[in-house]
Amino acid sequence: MDRVSNKVALLTGAASGIGLSAATLLAAEGASVVLADFNQAGAETAAAQIRRLGGEAAAIFLDASNEQSIQEAVAFTVARYGKIDILFNNVGLTNLRKDLDIVSMDLAEWDRLMNVNLKSVLLGARYAIPHMQEAGGGSIINTASMSAFAGDSIRSAYGTSKAGVVQLTKYIATQYGKDLIRCNAIAPGLILTPAAKANMSPSLLATFEKYNALPYHGEADDIGHAVVFLASDESKFMTGQTLQIEGGHYIGNPTSPDFMAMQD
Repeated sequence: MDRVSNKVALLTGAASGIGLSAATLLAAEGASVVLADFNQAGAETAAAQIRRLGGEAAAIFLDASNEQSIQEAVAFTVARYGKIDILFNNVGLTNLRKDLDIVSMDLAEWDRLMNVNLKSVLLGARYAIPHMQEAGGGSIINTASMSAFAGDSIRSAYGTSKAGVVQLTKYIATQYGKDLIRCNAIAPGLILTPAAKANMSPSLLATFEKYNALPYHGEADDIGHAVVFLASDESKFMTGQTLQIEGGHYIGNPTSPDFMAMQD
């Protein structure tokens, strides 16, 4: 298992969920991984578990709203492992109580989500790219969302920030491709992370499942495996793209599940 052998990866938001899955899978494929998270204790515990499994891992505190903290995470990675080949910008926030419709939303929440969800991606790339240029290339992977591609009754700031991630991915890919730096994004649908399981009721989960083309929800590893693919040379001719991994939730006419139920 050496798809990313001898590579060094920095992953943000890596203490749990998608970030932890990606870190664990990258380490299993030969990468040295740095798990950066606001929950430093969780990141330390996760890194220790990866080491117990035979991988190489370290952890660092990260406040994705703070430029210096992002710069320090990149510097820590390079100081510890000598380079950075893979950057997974995975931090993302949402707030269902404040991020509402355009008229009702909290404007301070708009600013907060733009800063954490979008600007952190810019800053992560800004500080990692010079090291990737020095190393002769690299792969940047950004977590977007299917909310970037569809309107909704709430989460106006979240969806807009993630749409920005999709476009920023294209800009990074365009500007640094000649340096052998690729940049792609992943747009998950509903993924059963620990946070989703804790915060979503069974009836709400059932509503989402009703509109999936597949009869189940995604798991963190469904995204983690895609991160490994985008980090590896298997995707070496792919850049500026956004992989939509959402169980077919958005591919059909939205009335199709209801019409199919009427025919049963």
